[in-house]
Amino acid sequence: MEEQKTILLAHGGGGRLMEDLIRRVIVPRFGDGGGPLNDSALVNLPGGAISFTTDSFVVQPLFFPGGDIGKLAVCGTVNDLAVAGAKPAALSMGLIIEEGFAFADLETILSSAAGAAVAAGVRIVTGDTKVVEKGAADGVFINTAGVGVQIENAQIGFDRIAPGDRILINGTLGDHGMTIMSKRKEIAFDSPMQSDCAPLNGLTEALLDACGTEIKFMRDPTRGGLAATLNEIASAAQVSVEIEETRLPIRPAVRGAAELLGFDLLNVANEGKVAVVVSQAAAQKALDVCRDHPLGTEGALIGTVTAAGGRPLVELLTGIGGRRIVQMPYGRDLPRIC
Repeated sequence: MEEQKTILLAHGGGGRLMEDLIRRVIVPRFGDGGGPLNDSALVNLPGGAISFTTDSFVVQPLFFPGGDIGKLAVCGTVNDLAVAGAKPAALSMGLIIEEGFAFADLETILSSAAGAAVAAGVRIVTGDTKVVEKGAADGVFINTAGVGVQIENAQIGFDRIAPGDRILINGTLGDHGMTIMSKRKEIAFDSPMQSDCAPLNGLTEALLDACGTEIKFMRDPTRGGLAATLNEIASAAQVSVEIEETRLPIRPAVRGAAELLGFDLLNVANEGKVAVVVSQAAAQKALDVCRDHPLGTEGALIGTVTAAGGRPLVELLTGIGGRRIVQMPYGRDLPRIC
């Protein structure tokens, strides 16, 4: 990969450029870089282990069907803890507000964040506020941090993934990304779309309660979409992954929007979805648990982990019987998605 001299928008997209930035520039300054780069870190303290995560939100537009930057910030932080096998407990919220931003919009965003926290069963317990000059923050940016208590029977890790495991997704793909794009481009569709932004901790806790250690790994496929998540799994676990096109749950309106605008839905961000690697023995049980939950009614088993035949690959088995390699996105198709 050609070495870049300056930061590009694509360095924030969840693809190869972002991975290179993290591994080559950021991690070596703060550690040895040998640990897993998960959505949250497991921190061992004298009183026990906690999960700790941080995130920043710069979505544009700030308000969109299904949510806004406040709801997104809370849900995104809760979900990073949830997919690590933790029960979220408390969040911080830092606001960077642009001079001239409307009080009414700020109040709406904060009320939305508070409502999302109540829905997730967490508290926002600390924060910070900065105001910057007009033009310096595009309205408002939000930074969050979250802590959670590790669930006793959660053993989530790339090292536990093995050939034969199944891939479960809890619902339709691409809703958030295509909603943001349609809003940004002011494109109206006959069937309205809305973001899937939602806190996943209730669903992940139900899966862990029912299936325990048969749940091998979880990740919320946000930036870079399902393609980035599955390629990360394949690379880190040194396995291959096959997914079936006919099993992918996609709303017709979202599919139509993606086709119209030229996007591959496997690369499009989601904000209320979790990709789960579960043992073959517990796959049907996990699917049943998922479909019994309000956020998993359209869940599906979409693929299988296989042995890497030379190098790890992610392949899509197409509806007409062909195979297509699903590559790690290079940068990001949609900037400012979260």
